[in-house]
Amino acid sequence: MTRTSLAVLMTTLLACALLSGCSEPQPAATATTTPAPPASGATPAASHPDVFRFRIGTLDAAALKDGDIDAANDGKTFGVGQPTEQVAALLAAAGQPSDVLHLSIQPLLVRSGTRILLFDTGAADASFARAGRLPATLRAAGVEPSQVSDVFISHRHPDHVGGLLTREGALAFPNATIHLTAPEWEALKQDRDAAALVAAITPKVAAFQPGAALLPGVVTAVPVDGHTPGHSAYEIASGDERLLYIGDSAHHFVVSVQRPEWTVQYDENAPLAQPSRRALLQRAADDNLRIYAVHFPFPGLGHINPQGDSFVWQPER
Repeated sequence: MTRTSLAVLMTTLLACALLSGCSEPQPAATATTTPAPPASGATPAASHPDVFRFRIGTLDAAALKDGDIDAANDGKTFGVGQPTEQVAALLAAAGQPSDVLHLSIQPLLVRSGTRILLFDTGAADASFARAGRLPATLRAAGVEPSQVSDVFISHRHPDHVGGLLTREGALAFPNATIHLTAPEWEALKQDRDAAALVAAITPKVAAFQPGAALLPGVVTAVPVDGHTPGHSAYEIASGDERLLYIGDSAHHFVVSVQRPEWTVQYDENAPLAQPSRRALLQRAADDNLRIYAVHFPFPGLGHINPQGDSFVWQPER
C-alpha cells in the first residue's frame, strides 16, 4: 500500500469513528439543572430564616418573623370552659404538644409601587412574648424603618402595636402613616397603659371607618367583629390575586380553626367573636381565599379547607 493510499484509509477510518460517536444517544435535556417554577406564587426562599418572600400577583411581599407566644393549655386562654383534656386531644390529633399552644408573630411586608406597607408591628418587648425581632427582619428583607410609608394596624393589642415605638420611645417608622379604625383608635386613647404610645403616634394616625378602601385597588379593610371594638382584617389585591390578612380573627391554627366557637380569653367580646370567626372561616373555605394568619406557624400563608361541619388549616408550605 502506498503512502498516499494509507493516508486516505486512515482519514476514512477516522471519519467513520467520528460519525459512529455522533450517532450515540445523548443525555436528555431534562438532565440539566434548570429550576422548576415556584409554586403558588411563592418566590425562592429568602436566605434569612425569619424572612419568607412571596408574591401577591405582581406585588412583592414577605412574612417577617417577630417572635413567639406560648399559652398554657390550662383552660384560661383557649377553650375557656372546655375540659383541658378535650383541648389536649384536639392538639395531639394534629401532632401538636398537648400542654401548650404555640403562637407565632409575623407582621406582613408588601411593596406596592413606591409605597412600602407594613401590616402590624409585632410585640417588641412585651413580657408575655419572646419577640422584638421585627427591626432585624425588616432590614434583612431590604427595608429600612424610615422607608415604610404605611402601617396598617389590625387592633390595639400589644403584640400588634408594640413595634410602633423604639425602646427610647421614638417613632419606629417616622415617615409612615398609621392606619387603624376609628373605633379602635378611640379604644386605644382610652387605655391608660398606652398613654405614651398614643402621644407619640397621634400626629401620624389616619383613623378610618370599618370596611374602608384605604389604598384603592390595593388595600381594603375588612371588619371582623368581637376581638376588639374596631378589629380589622385587610384584603390586599393585585389584579385578580387576593390575600386576606386576618389579624386576630383566629389565633391558633388548630383550636381556632377546628373549634371556632370555643371561647378565647383574648377576645374582648367572645359571644360576638365566635360567630364572626366562623363566618370568616366559612367565607375563606367557600371562596378558596388565600390567607395570611399572623399567629399561625411561620410564615402563616395558606388556605382554610372544609372538614365535616368545621374547618382545617392547609399551609402553603
